[in-house]
Parts: sequence; structure tokens; C-alpha cells
Amino acid sequence: MSLFKSVASNSSFFTPREATMAMRQSSPYRVLSPKAGSSLRKTASTNLLGIKGSSSVRVFSFLNIARCSSYSGGEFYSSSKRRSRGPVMAAKKASQGQKEEEGRYKHTVDLPKTAFSMRANALVREPEIQKLWDDHQVFKRVVDKNDGGNFVLHDGPPYANGDLHMGHALNKILKDIINRYKLLQNYKVHFVPGWDCHGLPIELKVLQSLDQDARKDLTPLKLRAKAAKFAKATVKAQMSSFQRFGVWADWDNPYLTLDPKYEAAQIEVFGEMALRGYIYRGRKPVHWSPSSRTALAEAELEYPEVHISRSIYALFRMVSAASSKDSLLEEFFPDLCLAIWTTTPWTIPANAAVAVNAKLQYAVVAAKPLLEDAHLSAGNKKKRVGNVLKEPKLPFFIVAYDLVPTLEAKLGIKLIIKKTLLGSDLENCRYVHPVNNIECPVVIGGDYITTESGTGLVHTAPGHGQEDYVTGMKYGLPICSPVDDDGKFTEEAGQFNGLDVLGDGNDAVVKYLDEKMSLIMEESYEHKYPYDWRTKKPTIFRATEQWFASVEGFRQAAMDAIGHVKWIPAQAQNRISTMTSSRSDWCISRQRTWGLPIPVFYHVTSKEPLMNKETIDHIKSIIAQKGSDAWWYMTVEDLLPEKYRDTASEYEKGTDTMDVWFDSGSSWAAVLGERDNLNFPADLYLEGTDQHRGWFQSSLLTSIATKGKAPYSSVITHGFVLDEKGLKMSKSLGNVVDPYTIIEGGKNQKEFPGYGADIMRLWVSSVDYTGDVLIGPQTLRQMSDVYRKLRGTLRYLLGNLHDWNVENAVSYHELPMIDRHALFQLENVVKTTREGYENYQFFKIFQIIQRFVIVDLSNFYFDIAKDRLYVGGMTSFTRRSCQTVLAAHLLSLARVIAPILPHLAEDVWQNLPFQYTIKDGLVADFVFESKWPSVNEKWLAFPIEEIDFWGKVLELRTEVNKVLEVARMGKLIGSSLEAKVYLHASDDDLASRLQKMCSAGNDADALHRIFLTSQVEVVPSVDHEFVQNIAHTGEYAVEDNKVWIGVSRADGSKCERCWNYSPQVGSFTEHPTLCARCFKVVGIQPTPAMAEAVS
Repeated sequence: MSLFKSVASNSSFFTPREATMAMRQSSPYRVLSPKAGSSLRKTASTNLLGIKGSSSVRVFSFLNIARCSSYSGGEFYSSSKRRSRGPVMAAKKASQGQKEEEGRYKHTVDLPKTAFSMRANALVREPEIQKLWDDHQVFKRVVDKNDGGNFVLHDGPPYANGDLHMGHALNKILKDIINRYKLLQNYKVHFVPGWDCHGLPIELKVLQSLDQDARKDLTPLKLRAKAAKFAKATVKAQMSSFQRFGVWADWDNPYLTLDPKYEAAQIEVFGEMALRGYIYRGRKPVHWSPSSRTALAEAELEYPEVHISRSIYALFRMVSAASSKDSLLEEFFPDLCLAIWTTTPWTIPANAAVAVNAKLQYAVVAAKPLLEDAHLSAGNKKKRVGNVLKEPKLPFFIVAYDLVPTLEAKLGIKLIIKKTLLGSDLENCRYVHPVNNIECPVVIGGDYITTESGTGLVHTAPGHGQEDYVTGMKYGLPICSPVDDDGKFTEEAGQFNGLDVLGDGNDAVVKYLDEKMSLIMEESYEHKYPYDWRTKKPTIFRATEQWFASVEGFRQAAMDAIGHVKWIPAQAQNRISTMTSSRSDWCISRQRTWGLPIPVFYHVTSKEPLMNKETIDHIKSIIAQKGSDAWWYMTVEDLLPEKYRDTASEYEKGTDTMDVWFDSGSSWAAVLGERDNLNFPADLYLEGTDQHRGWFQSSLLTSIATKGKAPYSSVITHGFVLDEKGLKMSKSLGNVVDPYTIIEGGKNQKEFPGYGADIMRLWVSSVDYTGDVLIGPQTLRQMSDVYRKLRGTLRYLLGNLHDWNVENAVSYHELPMIDRHALFQLENVVKTTREGYENYQFFKIFQIIQRFVIVDLSNFYFDIAKDRLYVGGMTSFTRRSCQTVLAAHLLSLARVIAPILPHLAEDVWQNLPFQYTIKDGLVADFVFESKWPSVNEKWLAFPIEEIDFWGKVLELRTEVNKVLEVARMGKLIGSSLEAKVYLHASDDDLASRLQKMCSAGNDADALHRIFLTSQVEVVPSVDHEFVQNIAHTGEYAVEDNKVWIGVSRADGSKCERCWNYSPQVGSFTEHPTLCARCFKVVGIQPTPAMAEAVS
């Protein structure tokens, strides 16, 4: 069925895939209150890329139109400064009770009529629209009707621990834009929102709300109950905020990681990994947060730019060389030392070896006494030399050969090279531990030992560093970690027992080394250092008994899977590949109460873990029914399967919970794998760039380990939201932009007005989200201005279609060329915006639509169209042809902007003055039922020579406007309608074409209508005498040819009705003040009563 019934006999206008329109009748969905004339819709804007040359079809975008239309409050759609508004003003004056003769033709002027308000009134209208959607279950209704394939964008769960920020807004709105576009593309969109409800952030919130006495009485179950209550309340609050953003989702059935079914699915993932041998328990160094008293994953760390450590250069006295290398170093004993450098002096008590690089060259050096004062400083890097350098005789020591000059400068001493040798020559040499005096070996480390800093020899404590641990395992070194959960030395550290390793314990170790003549120098060292992302305090590496996922077992499979995923932007693939290829085993256990328990039992005596298929399946079934609280309130006997009941007294429950990244990383199994209509893998994951080491990676690892493939087909990442200066938002800086304040406004409404959700969504579409994005008051004002202009455009369309009937449509081949050109431009906009949506490049859509609305429509087509719309005659061919084009623009623009600005699009749709039907004759009562505009190849097939010609016409129009402006400044004319334009083209073909436009068969293509002047004359030549009589002239160069432009006063008198000048004014006895066109219109125009009935 065609779009217009008139196409039944001539299908060339719209394609058969378009829907039909009929005069709108009352609809049960037009229930929105028409308060103050406002209606239920909003607008979107987008900035036009230069369409020119962007596709195989040549497109002309009017790049040279200089002035943009402005919108005054009472003006329906204001025109450019040069445009005469005579008919409009005359009608207004008459309606305001001015003299009858001044408004005698007011009833013949067809002014726009619509209830669609120029003011968005977003704080009222958006909630009304959302209620309309909810009342009629529009999201579900559209999904049920769509018969395309499934589209699943799997939602990454935000933490349920506070209010939403701009990062949340950017993320969820991007997802909603994609989902809404897919709805218009006939997909069955399934979007299940989720929340991460376990973990330390929520536990800390609960603990912070309690006083000391309440904390003492807090049992694990009481804490868990409070944490669950807090999480659920936060979910409810965040859900309400997301809905206010205009986000569509299955809000009645979200997924929460604390739901028993979710927890059971997570236990199953853990069990599968354990049974495949990927889960193990071991004692190895992990990131430990003393402030949180738990192990942390890499994704739970942050690295502030400025952290200052207390670094030291120290000497470890050697006692023997390797048996095979005795002769190399014999001459230097007993005064030979190893020089090491470390930024963590507190780890010295746990030292087990000194590591060297086998391939590096080392030197035995003799040191001459101190050359400078003992206390040195350089900026904020304070230095202090140790007591050993104050001695008259200094020991020999070994350093990397390439670092000798650097160390001389840093230490302020002369280093004389006595002997050189390879690092491999030092292997198995022995030295005395500087604290406990036991002998320790020199070992060969890895490529992490370089000459970029330090001494080239690395103090190795396997209990306090990953690389140290690997080296220690290779040599069977003891894994010593004399530090407790609070970050304090234990009794194993001897004299340092009870001291804080990051505070007085560090100081005590440095002081001890100096007293023992082992400290060469200490200095402040500025570098990146891992902090707990929750407490914002430094962490340490500490060896503890933890549960790990052995990534090595499936690393290559994960790397292969990454290559089969589409990453947007493309460089994201490199980032996650690097992180996955280099990551160590994943520590998945946490020493906290609020989380899903690791389902393991330990033998009371041997401490051997009990965990197998029977135990895991049994616990899974319990948790599925009762939730994870059962682990705390049920006995070991009840938690164990039947076969273990008799020996239950020999076991105890484990107390560790799972890493929250394992929680969220199992969502593909708990949601995609469990819910109807969802598919695995998901079509798309979309989160912030920090999730390459977070949710993207944890989801990938769990899925690869158990299913052998990635849980997503495509992944999009976005940057962080910064203020307008590019600074990170913080309360201390006072630069936080709050999404709630953007929508509802602040306490000071003048300073912080409420813009509504669509303005925030428009901002999301305007930025290139693949990098960090900026927002602030100025940005929001700009978005508001763009939105206002787009809303004005849509209001213009609605108002000028108030009397539109499908029966009045003009077939494509009968349309004036200017109208066909307008449809060509429209179809290209629809085509390029579709490409933008498909490629997730929303900022290009913003640019395209913004330029199209402001330049191509407002400054050109709408400006020219007013004459034929308002005074061309209600039933005239030119008015009906223009309305045919306006109807196409209205229907296409409303749908094109709908994913970005759904409230505006729906507001427009609810104010359509006609019905729009889709297949099977069903009425699209809501914009998202209307589907994406069908491709119209006929409109795109606008001849290339016509594209070129109209490009020249528009450029010529710009130059004519310049000359008109000069004439206005010279007081020759006021309005452009007082002018007559003369043209002379040196190119005969162009001159002929322009001449035809001067006597066009239809008024719409007439050149004087396009220039908005009363007359245009193409002259065959311009001699000196002719030019002398033309007050203002100009010139337009087109390729190798030129067009001369002249402006004089228009011929004839001013028409009272249309304000055009014509020699025919005064020729009609009955209407002596009218031109020929207006005389004809007035003769056939309906009476005021009839006109009212038609409208």
C-alpha cells in the first residue's frame, strides 16, 4: 500500500513499502492534556557532516547559507532578516482588532495551526509521555509486533551503592539509543537491566551507617540482611532515575546478583571451572588492602598519578661466590656487597634472594668518599645518604655496569670499576640477610630486571611480589609474608612486630638498615602505585591462602575468541588483548561477609578442602531455593550431600566469598542462559573503557573456561565524563554535573534550569563517546539551543499540515523541481543517519540533522515555502505540492530522531493531524510502531545534472542576498520584496536555464520566489549604460563562468495581501490592491466559515 492514496494510480511518489496516511480521527491514545497548547513530543538535533560527496549519489548540502533562523517566542517559525512577513503580520494585526481595511484578506491567509507547543515544558511533558508509554505498555507492544530477529544488548550491572552520576547517564542512554533504533528496524529487542548487589562497597555503606556499639552486635546474618536491604533500596532508586532518562527496559524483571536463581547459576559456573581444573587454592602474593582487610582483583585498583614512596639503596654483604666462580671475586672478599634498590623497604624482612639478569653486564666498583654534603635535596625529591657513606673506607659493591654513571651522580661519590662480569656469573653467590643474618642466594630473575632504574640487582621477597613469587618458585625459595590482615608486621618479623608496614614499620626498617651500615641512601620516589578504589588508600602485595582461577589453562582460547569479536572502537581489541595475554591467575576469593560463598568445606584437622561435583550440586540446589544466606544459617551436616552426613563433624565451612567480578562475570550464564527470548552469545556489550580489565574480561574468562566462546559478538566502549575544562569531576573542585539537576534543575533555576531528559540525551548523541567526553553549563545551553531549533522545525511542519489530507498528495513526477530536490535531500539524510545508527556513530547523526534542520530546511526550503503555504491559496497546486513534501519530512524526521529524542518524537506523533497506517491497515498510534522510513530509490535517483544545477542556484542565492543586503544598507530597499534582481550569465546553458526559471510553469520553481524578491530578469548583456542605471551590483563565479548580479527597486505597486510588488496591482476593479495571483486566490478561496470548517 502506498503512502498517499493518490499514488494508487501513480506509484512513483512513494515506494510500496511505505505506509498510508488518512485524515486523523479521534484515537484512544491522544489522551495527553493540551495544557497551554503544549503537546506530548520533543525534538532531537544533529549536526550535518557535509553530505557532499559522502555517498555514491551526489548530494548538495547548502553549505553557503550564512544566516541561521532564530525563533522568537510568539513567532511560529521566524524567517531570515531579509524575508518579508507581510501576510503574517497583516493577519495578526487584523486578529488583534485593528482597522478592518488592514485585515480585509486575513481569512485568505493560511497561517499554521497546531497544539504542539514551541516550549517543551519538559518537566511536565516528559513524565506524561512516559506515563502514556507505561499505561499502554508500548515497549512490550512494539516488541511483540516486530517480526524481525532478536536483538540482545546485555546490560553490565552497575553497583547498587549510591546515586547515579553522568557516567551512568552516558552509558544507559547510549544503550537506549541503540535499542530504540533496533525497534524501529523491526527487531525484537530484549533488554534486561541488571545490578551488582554484593561486595565491599555495599558492606562499607552499611558499616558506615552504624555506630560502634551496633557494629559489635553485628552478626554475619544481620550484616547480610542490612546489606541486602540497602542494595534493594538503591536498586529501586536507580531504576527510577534510569526510567526518568527515558530508558526502555524490562523494569519489572531486572536481574540482581543477590537473587537466589542468579546465585545458583553463578555457583554452577564456579563448579564447572573447578571440575575442569581451573580453580585451585594456593598461597601466593595478591593485592591486599589493609584498609578493607581483603584481597583485591586488578579491576578493584586505581593508580593515582602522584604517589611518593620512600625508596632506598642498600648493601647486602656477600659471604661467598659460586663454587665454579670463586676466582672471579676472591680478591674482593670480605669487603664485597650487593647493592640493591627498592621502593618498599618494609619488605626487606621477607627477603629471600637477590635477583640479577643473566644477560646484563655487572661491575665490581670501589667507592671514593662523599664529595658533597650529606644532606641533599632536589625539588620535592628529598635525599639522605646513609651512615655507611660517611665511613673513611667504603666496601666494594656490585652494580649493573651501565648504571655506574647514573649512580655516581645520584650518590655523589666516585665509582671506580675494578672488574666486570655477567649476571650469570653471580648465580648461586651467597650473602647475609641484613635483618636475620641467615645466608641467602643470588638467583637469575627475568626480563623485569633492567638498567632503566635502580642498581640492576633486585631485592626478592616471594611473599610480596608477583615477579618475585615466580622467581621464588623456580628456585624453591621460602614464601615469607610476616604481615597480618591490617597491614602490620607479625611476630615473624621479630623486632618490627606490630608496626604498620606503610607507616612506622617502613621507617623502622630504614632506620635499622642505617644503624647496621647497610643504607647507602634514601630518597622520595614519585610513581604510580596501586590504591584500593573504594577506600582510596594504598594497598600492599601480600602472600595469603586464596582461591584462584588458573587463566593459563584457557588463556590461548580467550585470545583466539577476542579476535572473533567486533570491537568498537577497533583499538579496544589491542587493549583487552594486552591485558588478557599478560594477566596472572585471577584471585577470586574475598575475606568479606556480603557476597556469594565459595562452596568449599575444610577438614578440621588437615585443612584439606572438600569440593567436588556432589558437594557443589547440592549447595547449588540449596542456594537456588533459599538464597546464599543458607550458607551462614544452615549446619555443615545440612549443607553436605547425604553421603557425607556421617562425617560432617570432621568438616567446617569456608568463610571466603567470591570476587564481585566473578559475580557480574557470570551474568551471561545467569541471564542470557536462563531467560526466555535471550540468546547466547549476546549481540552486544556496551560499557566504559575501564571494563577491559573488569566486566568485559571477567565475562570473557568465565565464558571461555566453561563454554569455549566469548559471551558477546560485539563490544562497544565509551570514555569517561569530564567537566568542560577536561577535568575529572569531584565535589572538592565543585565541578560535578549531576544528571538529576540537568533534568529537574537546581535550587537556583536561573543558574541551573531544568532541561529535561531529551536535552541530556541530545548531548549523549553529540559527543564522540569513544574517548572522554565533556559536559557543563555552556554545553547544555548549546544543546538546548539546538533542541529548540529542531522543535521549531517540527512545529513548522505540524502547523502547515493542519489541513493536510492524503487525497491532496501530488505525485512525484508532478512535483516542482524544488520539491523533488527537497525529497532527494531528505532521503539522503535518512540514508546517512541510518548508516550512523548502524555504525554506532551517533555524533554524525547529530551533525547531519542539525545542519539539515538549520541550513537546508530553516534557511532555505521553509523560508521559501512560506509564500505558497500562507498566501498561495489553500487549494492551490503549489501549496499541495509543498504539503506533500512537508508530510514526508515530518514522518521521516520524527522517526529518525526517535531513538535519540524519544519524548520529542512521541510528542510530534501524538500531534499528527492525520493518521499513519502500517501494514495490514493498522494505525501506528505511537512513533515506535511506525518502523524506520523505507528506502525510496526514486527520490535518490534525482538526476545528477539537477543536483549540480540546484547547487549553483543555491550558491547564486547566497550571492544575491549579499547584494540585497548592500541595497538595504544603502536605503534603496527595506524588505527583499521591494527589490528586482537582474542576472547575466556568461554561460549560455546556465543563462537559458535561469531564464526558464523566470517564467516557470509553476510558481514554486520561479526564480523570484527562490530569491524572495518581487521580480527577477535575466538580461542577455550588460553594457556600460545599463550598469550605470543599476544602483547595486555583484558577481558570482561558478567554475570558469561568471554571473553578474544587479539590484534595483521592484516594478509596480505593493500587493496588500502578499506584499509582493507587481505592475498588475490596481488592474482589478473589485480588488484594486491585489496582484494577479492574489486576485485569483481570493476569487476561489473559501469564506472564513468554510475555511474554519476545513481546518
